[in-house]
Amino acid sequence: MDPQLTSIQPGGGVVIRLELAWGGLRRLWLKTFRRGYVRRMAALRRGEANGCPHEVLDPRDLKFYRNQPGYWWEPEDDPFTGRDRLPFVRAGLAELIVFSSLTWGPALVLAWWLLSSSAAGPLAWLGWTGLVTLAVFGAIIAWFFRNPRRIPPDDPFAVLSPADGTVVEVTELDHDEAIGGPAVQIGIFLSLFNVHINRSPRPARVIGLSYRRGKFLNAMRPESSRENEQLAVRLEETQSPFRPLVVRQITGAVARRIVCWLKPGDLLSTGEAFGMIKLGSRTEIVLPREPGLELLVSRGRKVRAGTSVLARFAEPGEEIN
Repeated sequence: MDPQLTSIQPGGGVVIRLELAWGGLRRLWLKTFRRGYVRRMAALRRGEANGCPHEVLDPRDLKFYRNQPGYWWEPEDDPFTGRDRLPFVRAGLAELIVFSSLTWGPALVLAWWLLSSSAAGPLAWLGWTGLVTLAVFGAIIAWFFRNPRRIPPDDPFAVLSPADGTVVEVTELDHDEAIGGPAVQIGIFLSLFNVHINRSPRPARVIGLSYRRGKFLNAMRPESSRENEQLAVRLEETQSPFRPLVVRQITGAVARRIVCWLKPGDLLSTGEAFGMIKLGSRTEIVLPREPGLELLVSRGRKVRAGTSVLARFAEPGEEIN
């Protein structure tokens, strides 16, 4: 585990600071007015040490520290698991609330003013233009944080896309250090209008994570892969031949917040969500280039995380036929 990864959003940000401040107020309210609830949640809590920088009263306090060892609750004891079934990604709910308040809130005020006043001419035109603009931006933000259900194809040899977007790179590498030999690197550009949740390409175990601060170049540019802020997730398949894989979350010119709630040892099923990148970015996957590997995408192809097949490993014995 990279020691820089002290939270699931290592780049920080204004919204996460607001949410952490709100958490402090919430804990104060719970200890003052809901002491029975606090005692009940403490009795259900598992783990022997607090891995968070603050007091942990219920599962909400672990939101930004899921990648740290420490306290935890069984799913049946967590009263907030329903939030994971919302049509919006839980890691972006605070941003969704803040940005919606800043767009739809003023839009509602403008609508009330336009409908209740006698504004006419250029003033009314400006008002309606502002209302429509704010409403559209609010809709784009809500669309960005959506969390659609994905059902992976039933193919044990398929390598699925870890992100929604457009394939902008398919490169064969003579040697990749993490893979330990020849590899294929596939880069996917995520626009503002794509789903930004990242998903596991294969059933795998997390064997390492590394984080690197960097620039915020346009994620369409090839040099963004080398120079931008990024988080690399090293995976190993859970079944023989235990191939290594790497998924990199890379920021872009607009997206500057990487979210990853994994820690070494975590097990991922095919298509399982493990993080997101907020507001436009790039995701790369590196896989071994071995005999019988069939690449099924090329530059310009639109893909969807957890359903689109990027490549297919050979079935046992198939590569020697």
